[in-house]
Amino acid sequence: MNLGLNNKVALVLASSKGLGLACAKGLYSEGANVIICSRFKENLENAKTEISNSKPKNLHNTILAIETDLNDEVQIKSLVERTIKEFGRLDILVHNAGGPPSAPINAISKEDWHNSINLNLLSLVRISELVLPIMQQQKYGRIIAITSVSVKQPLNNLVLSNTTRLGVVGFAKTLANEYAKDNILVNVVCPGPTLTNRMKELIRTQVSETGKSEQEVMNFWLENIPLGRFGRSEDLANLVVFLASERASYITGTVIQVDGGFVKSSL
Repeated sequence: MNLGLNNKVALVLASSKGLGLACAKGLYSEGANVIICSRFKENLENAKTEISNSKPKNLHNTILAIETDLNDEVQIKSLVERTIKEFGRLDILVHNAGGPPSAPINAISKEDWHNSINLNLLSLVRISELVLPIMQQQKYGRIIAITSVSVKQPLNNLVLSNTTRLGVVGFAKTLANEYAKDNILVNVVCPGPTLTNRMKELIRTQVSETGKSEQEVMNFWLENIPLGRFGRSEDLANLVVFLASERASYITGTVIQVDGGFVKSSL
């Protein structure tokens, strides 16, 4: 299937590891020019090499790596400016940000709340303000925000994620409604239990808190996933690439989980 992504320009945030890296790799393998970013230079260079090595030989797209801290408004602005300077346009934005720490409500500090809102919600608001005028001028754009199944089914000890990521959903839905007239499509994707470093950290925390073995904690998660396995980063990336493509031209304002059936609600 031709997804129509050849030579599109895609900016993928927090893309040196995990879900962001998988999304960047998927878009790149479909022919898009990809900009990746991370706070850590070494991780970024390793990711660039890995993505470059995954490209089919018949494609001539490029990859650009830019060190960026998504907590920093100035660096976000510089990231978008460098993208436009290099490619002259921006077709796809994949918003990804690190998950906030896990803890019960009474263990969350004011600083934790501030950091989570700043990183998970305000980074999307800030970069959207910069890319929307570009996409409006192009009469074309795709914005895809990566959140968590916690927006559909709150998870224990993840109050920061349960709360701030719902703000992302509300903002994305509003963008979808207001910018559809400009052919800018906005969607949210929600990874379920996916065996990234973030998930491994959560498992270690639960081992420490419960005194159970790592295998017992993993089995608890698996028992709640009808497909009986943890997700792979590529599972989510495949949906992101599709939503970024011409094949998804009538899909906007949606919130779609990739979770092996983990979410038990009907919607």
